[in-house]
Amino acid sequence: MKKAVIDLGTNTFHLLIVEGNGSGHLEEIYRKRIFIQLAEESITRIGAGAFERGLNALREYREALDEYKVTNVRAFGTAALRRAENSAEFRAAIKKETGIEVEVIGGDEEARLITEGVRLAIPMNEKPVLIMDIGGGSVEFIIANNAAVFWAQSFPVGVAVLFNDFHENEPITTQEITNIRQFLDETLAPLKAALRAHKVDALVGASGTFDVLEAMLVEVKPHPLHATLQAKDFYPIYEKIVRENLEERLKIEKLPAQRAQLIVVALVLIHYVLDLIDVEKIVVSMYAMKEGMLSTS
Repeated sequence: MKKAVIDLGTNTFHLLIVEGNGSGHLEEIYRKRIFIQLAEESITRIGAGAFERGLNALREYREALDEYKVTNVRAFGTAALRRAENSAEFRAAIKKETGIEVEVIGGDEEARLITEGVRLAIPMNEKPVLIMDIGGGSVEFIIANNAAVFWAQSFPVGVAVLFNDFHENEPITTQEITNIRQFLDETLAPLKAALRAHKVDALVGASGTFDVLEAMLVEVKPHPLHATLQAKDFYPIYEKIVRENLEERLKIEKLPAQRAQLIVVALVLIHYVLDLIDVEKIVVSMYAMKEGMLSTS
């Protein structure tokens, strides 16, 4: 039986189609992502350009679903669709144009699904890890091991938010970085408290910016669903990218053009989190919320 999940993220819309083999295993048969940038103008309102790009993406996904004859489809929206004042209008337009009904999920549910997806990709053990999923509108943090979730919370500190509120100059200024870190100090106070209560063994990054780090740092990938980076190797990349302007970043090998604008604030965020934890490893998970949704549906 085929089934599909559509993730309407703040920056990117994803479609994943899988087929079950009767034993519980899901085989991927189609995957597509389209950069939309719903929060291009503001996280609180979907602008006209983003509105149309989003509709076009769902039209394309409707065609793929019909081509693969998939009727079991779940579509869900996250931070941007939780916060945008015209979210209901956007979802109604999607329903009218494609017949796809979009469910908006809360941050806690998002964190739960991310954890389920990561556990499918990474061989976790009894040592807790900090899972971090960087979105455009929000970032989910989860402290978990192979058997339990000890703490989880979603924060409105996604890269579109940080970029719109703080990154005004190219290249980013030292003062702008300081302003971001001060904002994170206040907003992520619950994370800091949780990390004092639970010592973590590694930072697990779910997709997005972590995929870029993997592409830059990993030449041979021993496992198809995850990769392990040395945390110390993050800092040279950070120093290089934050010193460059957008035009220079667009020329960086293995940095997708769609990520060049927001990568700086994403790296500032990761740097801040690494400063909070004493870990040697960053583990990149290929699976995140989409796979978690499919595994529990």
